[in-house]
Amino acid sequence: MSMSVNEAVLVFTDPSAYADTERFEAACALLRKESPIHYFEDPTGMVNPFFAITKHADVLEIELHNDIFINEPRPVLGPAEADRRNEENGHMLRTLIHVDDPEHRDLRGVTSEWFLPKNLGKMDTRLAELSKRFVNKMADAGGSLDFATDIAMQLPLQVILDILGLPESDYPRMLKLTQELFGASDEEMSRGTSPEDLIAVITDFFAYFTQVTEDRRANPTADLASAVANGTINGEELTMIQTISYYVIAATAGHDTTASAIAGGLQALIANPDQLEMLRKDPSLYATAADEIIRWVTPVKHFMRTATQDYTIRGVTIKKGQSVLLSYPSANRDEEVFVNPNKFDITRSPNKQLAFGFGVHYCLGAMLARMEIKAFFAELVPRLKSIELNGEPALMKTTFVGGLKRLPIKYEIS
Repeated sequence: MSMSVNEAVLVFTDPSAYADTERFEAACALLRKESPIHYFEDPTGMVNPFFAITKHADVLEIELHNDIFINEPRPVLGPAEADRRNEENGHMLRTLIHVDDPEHRDLRGVTSEWFLPKNLGKMDTRLAELSKRFVNKMADAGGSLDFATDIAMQLPLQVILDILGLPESDYPRMLKLTQELFGASDEEMSRGTSPEDLIAVITDFFAYFTQVTEDRRANPTADLASAVANGTINGEELTMIQTISYYVIAATAGHDTTASAIAGGLQALIANPDQLEMLRKDPSLYATAADEIIRWVTPVKHFMRTATQDYTIRGVTIKKGQSVLLSYPSANRDEEVFVNPNKFDITRSPNKQLAFGFGVHYCLGAMLARMEIKAFFAELVPRLKSIELNGEPALMKTTFVGGLKRLPIKYEIS
C-alpha cells in the first residue's frame, strides 16, 4: 500500500481508517519510519493542528512529563468547532481523562480503593460465575452467533454495572448510550452525526445518573455508585458535573474497552489456531495471553496532550500551546520495542504494551480488565471443540475508543 507521510497522518482524523486495519497499520509503520513526530495541519480547517506521536519511546516520554503535557483543554481529537466551543464554555464532562493534577489526583482518590488488588481479588468468584454464564449462553445458541454483540459486549457491561450496583433492567439502556457515545462516527451505532446528537446522548447520561446520585445520597449502599455519590475532595462533596462524569467514564470506558479486547482476542485466536492450541494445552499462559490481546487490540486509539512550555523531542520542538496526539495502536506495533510486532504471540514477555497509558493517567481499571479477559478465556478455551468465522467481521468507525462491532462465528462447544 503506497502513500506519503502526509497521506498517512490522515488516518488519525478518519474514523473509517480505524475500521481498515491494513490501511491504518501501513500508515503508522510509515510514520514511525519516516516521520515519527509529524506535524499535521488540516488544509480544510476542520481539525485543529497537532503533532502525531507514533513511536513507543516518544509516547512514553510525553506520558511521563504530565506537568508539561496536560489533558486540558483538548483531551481527545475532535472538530475544530468542538475545540472552540469547549474552550469557550468548558467540556460537558469532567472525567479523569479531561483533567490534570491536582484535580485528577483527587478524583482518582475517590475510587482508587475499589481498584486495589486486595479488593479486586474478591471478584474472582463472580468473574468465574459470569464467564460460565456467557459460555453457557454460547452453548445454548446452537453453534453460531455474533460473538461481538451477543457475548463480548454483554459480559464486561454486566461486570461494571454489577460493581456500580445498577439494576440489570437498565443494562440495555447503558449499552445503547455507550455505543452512541463512542460510536458517534459510525452510522450503524450513532444516534446522529450532528454535535446536537452527541449532546443529546450526554444529556441522557446526565438524566440517568442524576437520579442514581440522588438515590445513593439518600440511601447509601456498599456499591461503587454510592462511593462516587458520597465522595469528597478535601472535605467537600464532588460537584454534580464531577459526580455524573465519574459515572459516565466508569459505565462506558469500564466496559467498552474490555468488550473490544475480548472480541478482538477471540478473532486473533481464530486467525492463529496454533496460539489457541497452545493456550488450551498450557493454562499458565492466560496472563501473558491477556496482555497480548490488549496489545493486539488496543481499544483506546489515542489521547491528546497540550504543551505548557516549549519541549524538544527527537529533534522536533513542540511549542507552548501546541497539541500532540499519542497513538497507542502505533506505539504497540513499534518494531524497536516488540519482536515481530505484527505477530499475535500469547507467550510474549516482557510485553511493554501501552494500551492502558502510562504514568499518572494509567488506567484505573487495568487490573480489572485483565482479570475479565483471563476469566472469560479460561472458561471458554477448555470447552471449545472447534471454532471458525461465519461471515465477515466488522470494526467500528471511530477515532477514540472501539473495536469489533460484528464477529459472526460458528463453533462446537461442550
